[in-house]
Amino acid sequence: MRFFSRQKLWVLSALGCLLLGLAVRVALEPLPEALGDAGPTPSLRVLDRHGRLVRELRTRDGKRRERVNLDQVSKDLVPALLATEDRRFFFHPGVDPLAIVRALGQALGEGRLVSGASTITQQLARAVVPRPRTLAGKLREAVIALRIEASLDKRRILEEYLSQVEFGPNLLGVETASRYYFDKPAKQLDLAESATLVALVRGPSFYDPRRHPERLKRRRDRVLERLRGSLEDERIERALSSELRVRRSSTSAGAEHLAFALGAGKLIPELAGKKPVSLQTTLDLELQHELEVIAAREAEGLAAFGASALSVLVVDNRTAEVRAYLGSQDYFASHELGGNDGALALRQPGSTLKPFVYAAAMERLGWTPATLLSDRALELDTPHGRYRPENYDGKEHGPVRLRLALGNSLNLPAVRAAAQVGPRAVLEMLHRFGFASLERDPQHYGAAIALGSGEVRLVELAQAYSTLAREGEYLPLRYASRATLSGGRVLELPQPAPRRALARPLARQLTSVLSDPAARSDSFGRTSVLDLPFPVAVKTGTSKGFRDNWTVGYTRELTVAVWVGNFDGQPMVRSSGVSGAGPLFHAVMTAAMRGAAPEPLAATEGLVAVEICALSGARPGPACQHRALDYFQPGRGPVESCPLHQLVAIDPLNGLRAGPACRDAELRPFEHYPSGDAAWAVAVQRPLAPRESSPRCPADSLVAAEAPRIAWPRDGARFVLDAAAPAQDILVEVTSASAVAGVSLLVDGRPVATQSAPFRTRLALTPGSHSLRLGAQGEPIMIQVDGG
Repeated sequence: MRFFSRQKLWVLSALGCLLLGLAVRVALEPLPEALGDAGPTPSLRVLDRHGRLVRELRTRDGKRRERVNLDQVSKDLVPALLATEDRRFFFHPGVDPLAIVRALGQALGEGRLVSGASTITQQLARAVVPRPRTLAGKLREAVIALRIEASLDKRRILEEYLSQVEFGPNLLGVETASRYYFDKPAKQLDLAESATLVALVRGPSFYDPRRHPERLKRRRDRVLERLRGSLEDERIERALSSELRVRRSSTSAGAEHLAFALGAGKLIPELAGKKPVSLQTTLDLELQHELEVIAAREAEGLAAFGASALSVLVVDNRTAEVRAYLGSQDYFASHELGGNDGALALRQPGSTLKPFVYAAAMERLGWTPATLLSDRALELDTPHGRYRPENYDGKEHGPVRLRLALGNSLNLPAVRAAAQVGPRAVLEMLHRFGFASLERDPQHYGAAIALGSGEVRLVELAQAYSTLAREGEYLPLRYASRATLSGGRVLELPQPAPRRALARPLARQLTSVLSDPAARSDSFGRTSVLDLPFPVAVKTGTSKGFRDNWTVGYTRELTVAVWVGNFDGQPMVRSSGVSGAGPLFHAVMTAAMRGAAPEPLAATEGLVAVEICALSGARPGPACQHRALDYFQPGRGPVESCPLHQLVAIDPLNGLRAGPACRDAELRPFEHYPSGDAAWAVAVQRPLAPRESSPRCPADSLVAAEAPRIAWPRDGARFVLDAAAPAQDILVEVTSASAVAGVSLLVDGRPVATQSAPFRTRLALTPGSHSLRLGAQGEPIMIQVDGG
């Protein structure tokens, strides 16, 4: 008896020490990090504007995860879970001694493991702290479960369980599983569906509904049977008779670039530092899918130009909401570097900035679409050296109206405009339209900003042209309307108030130019891919070295912006904005406008229609045979008569100038240019009046002419040979107010051409310093040619 008492005392002491050690171990065990206040990062569901799933972004560990609270799950889910997995959940401290004794007894009686003893808290511990399948691992699991119970209340434990336990391959949490298997939130699960998810907890792979649907159904029915006594029999019988309705979530491919950009915290500053679990974007899923098909089709044709990448945006102009976003034609095409996002990449925009250059000149200098500009060779001094721009076609077009200069995308007038209004004013205008990427000082860009000397993003171009479509009212692009944060809080993402970037009349005038097919016909032809069945304002661009093709345009309803090129920067071959990006623009705009009733684009309210000379843009005189209508702000229209046309008396017998003695002389219209454009006019065979008088009735002598002179190149000009190019030459232009015969051009004292001035000729370039002069006594002009 005394021995028994000693043995009992020893056992009690040992048990006390064991419990004390266990208590110390639990006290020292930290709460798993995944159960802290921050918790694991949830996956992100990206939805379209109608709430349809576009894509779900997994967490860094490749899991799909979404947190829930008990208010966000079906009322049947927790009872089914507790009835199946842990009936005494609310009564044990994390480890259930009765369940352990029961499991041991069943195992000894049957010779195998019949039922488990793990509580919900232990299952949660195993989910957040994986353990080896050993006795030591099981003991560690129990310690962690006790620590969880000591730190969290029962409701929080259930919420953590329903958020972090695996319900399928890489599916963590009941919300993720509910959307994956039933395409609905967990709140909307019925009894049968709730039981199906509870059945999956025991073994997601073993009960995989794709491979073992009958096995899962049997397990689901056992879960339902365990609910008898706590739910109405009628509901349980109805659930038991239902088929296993498991289907894959309607996840859509596409828009990966936008989804990943939003998931990385880009584009929406309001989400910085937050953990959204769901983002309702402004995308239209049908249009997004159609763009993906169009892009795949057009990409085949682009290969002929040496282009392997493209990017497209479609914007709703009323709200500035992005309806479709294609960063590349295939995000997963590694060979074409498809993971790059062409919508956010910095690229030289070519001529697509010209409308904003002219906007600055119209605002500050009072220019109008009828303002006469010079499309002649020019040379500008810049901090980087002398700058000599050229037109895309290599030609000069003389005096041109702003409407034609912008419509035909002529480079020389645009650079002159930027130089005249000043790079600072141009940059300020661009910033107003949202080109935040242009961060350098105005001197860095210089007048070459007119030709895209800076780097911008496609999203900025779409934003800027959408602003023109709203008649100068700026709104930033909107990518999402609301976000659901972890815990269920909904964060609305309202569009900020609009601000005016450009006066409405000026924006209307620019839209009138960009939507005028006749204004661009000289460069793009009467019919091209820029022509659609409805009015479209459109601009193309090609960057230096043919590395980027752009086409951006808008209707009243939508803006479409397209980029084509190569992500590795390789130049394209024989490709321009209209030939490279133009066909894709045409296809996308056609698809995006399908079913819409286009509103009138070029509004003229607040403007006055004035008849002008089609050549000079001034008031037409009696010699102006071609006239046009243009629109002006009240009081801003032209007042001077046309200076480029004149009526000249012509002897009908010989076509020469006629004097007063010719009674049968005819007044015929001719073009007349100032001396600076005289040589150009002769060279391109403009309809000029004859300079010679008729012998039978001589005209009065012409005004005394200035002596012929070399107008181009200028004294001190420097040229650099391109080592990769074939033989190169420069244009030499000799001007004269009247015809002067036998004018000789000497290079280094050697005559190379003798013609009647004014005239133009080409001079082959050779390295070294050279002198040019007219005649032996002319004033020399020095030029320098450097080897490549």
